[in-house]
Amino acid sequence: MKKKYSYILPIIVLLVISIYQYFNREGACAQKVNHDFATSNIELPKLTSNRSQQIIHHLAYTVSYNPKWEIPNWVAYELTRGETYGDVPRKKKFSPDPLVKGYRVQHSDYSNSGYDRGHMAPAADMKWAEQAMRESFYMTNVCPQNQSLNRGDWNDLEELARDWARKYGSVYIACGPLVSEKYHTIGQNSRIALPNAFYKVFLRKTSTSWAAIGFVMPNQAGSRPLMTYMLSIDEVEQLSGIDFFYNLPDSIENSIEKDFRVRDWNL
Repeated sequence: MKKKYSYILPIIVLLVISIYQYFNREGACAQKVNHDFATSNIELPKLTSNRSQQIIHHLAYTVSYNPKWEIPNWVAYELTRGETYGDVPRKKKFSPDPLVKGYRVQHSDYSNSGYDRGHMAPAADMKWAEQAMRESFYMTNVCPQNQSLNRGDWNDLEELARDWARKYGSVYIACGPLVSEKYHTIGQNSRIALPNAFYKVFLRKTSTSWAAIGFVMPNQAGSRPLMTYMLSIDEVEQLSGIDFFYNLPDSIENSIEKDFRVRDWNL
């Protein structure tokens, strides 16, 4: 009798391990993100210009929401190699951010505007957890974006960021809109600022120090090589009124932000 059923115990053990790993996968991701946030914060920028903001922390990203513009000043997060993989399905509809104080932008506020609801922290970076995916569709994480840009060059840059995360282990990302002093608006029930461009900056650890690079894309149709959008972090800071990666030691920050090296990013 013992010989007949001796194979059952290993199978049960393997089954229990598989079930445990499945149900704890999302929890492990959440713990990792919270731990990184508590000990690092390298990705978080700060405003150097006088403008409104409400800081909102979500599982996978942090947003500086501008209630006057009704879009973010910036969205920042770390993207790790493990977070580029996952099978959480993409949501189909955006929703108001429940943490916003005051008016909460609705999905319908963008309807018939001619502009996409352009993600800042992209949904494709959030497939590792249900909560991360759901929160990436909050209206605080989107801006009115030219359809061609959102589905073209901006999307290409998002895919490049995932390639970098897989290659280098992780990248720190901050992105957002560039809004002129006299800006146009969209929305029937709100006055959502229409950006004239978008920026995205990246930071990664190298074998000896750090490397950083920036991109600025006009909010218009276009299909250009990504290298044509590249700028130094200092240049993006001047355009945006934002101080990026200020939590780094000044000697490192000043060195990596004044210029960039294409070879550091395998471009």
